[in-house]
Amino acid sequence: MLKILAVEDKKQLSEFVKVPWYIYQSDKNWVPPLLLERKQALSPSQGIFKHLIWKGWVAYENQTPVGRISAQVDQAHLEQYNDHTGFFGNFECTDDIKVATELFRVAENWLKEQGMNSARGPFSLNINQEVGLLVEGFDTPPYFMMTHAPKYYGKLIEQLSYKKSMDMFAFLINPNFEPPSFMTKLLAKLDGKVKLRAIDRKNANRDLEVIRDIFNDAWSENWGFVPFDKEEFLAIGKEMLMLVPADFIQIAEIDREPVAFIVLLPNLNEAIADLNGRLWPTGLFKLIRRLKFGYPSTGRIPLMGVRRRFHNTRLGPGLALSVIDAVRTHAVNKGITSVEMSWVLENNEGMKTIVDILGGYQSKRYRVYDKKLDGS
Repeated sequence: MLKILAVEDKKQLSEFVKVPWYIYQSDKNWVPPLLLERKQALSPSQGIFKHLIWKGWVAYENQTPVGRISAQVDQAHLEQYNDHTGFFGNFECTDDIKVATELFRVAENWLKEQGMNSARGPFSLNINQEVGLLVEGFDTPPYFMMTHAPKYYGKLIEQLSYKKSMDMFAFLINPNFEPPSFMTKLLAKLDGKVKLRAIDRKNANRDLEVIRDIFNDAWSENWGFVPFDKEEFLAIGKEMLMLVPADFIQIAEIDREPVAFIVLLPNLNEAIADLNGRLWPTGLFKLIRRLKFGYPSTGRIPLMGVRRRFHNTRLGPGLALSVIDAVRTHAVNKGITSVEMSWVLENNEGMKTIVDILGGYQSKRYRVYDKKLDGS
């Protein structure tokens, strides 16, 4: 007998977090997330919950978890777009349309109760977290903070009248490349005009605010953009600085004004893949040892931006390539042999051109879906 139970307490939240272990037990490319981190991400103390509310549900068949889903309303999104759109996310399910139908029914009903007339997703919570359903590239593990999914998820979601809203790509680049002549010429033109520096750990709060300011400006015209809140970004940034060398975060300045930045994260999925989500009793020791003595050979660029006034100018591509060139040098020195740039919107032709210049290629595609909740 199928039953859907709402997440109401810590015990149910723990069961909600553990559902993927039932779904992916035979998927060799799934990387179990750290249970502690997943629970913390949904803790009421997180900054995102100043502007976002959520509800989660778990589906059970004869006491066994067979699926889960969440629904979210983000006030920051509503203030930006005033479109009465809520989100769904954290979707996991057996290959059973009956289970999927019931999960989406409760999520959509909750969104309608909150006054929403459209649903968009999947987002783990909102556009600034894990985004999209994997629809191409199932044969390799995901990079850190990117999603994974069985091939049948797209079919289930589309059977429930969800339509494509936007696709985004992951691209792979070997950082140890010989700069092409086009890149060399652009960087030569910037010589003396642009100063590149690593984030200053002694002034981390200042530099994190610099990065947030550039990001909110650079991405402001992108599809689905929602600005990062100051306190929320500061908390994320401080966690990030615990994981990365300072020179993996580069800031470009012109006349002492910060105008571009890039962030490279080590692909922690390499280090946690065999921990089965647990840091105790031995997982934490293994993780620390691996990061200290066997640094990940792959990395991910999750954040990058050039101030908007340089978009569609000759200087814009040069600034983007300059921060990429700065961080790739440090990546190579750390032994990183492959870098994923993700995610990149399908309509971001400028970024796709840069990837092509650098010899990159598309490795995965993710999809965000929309649905009108009034039946139209």
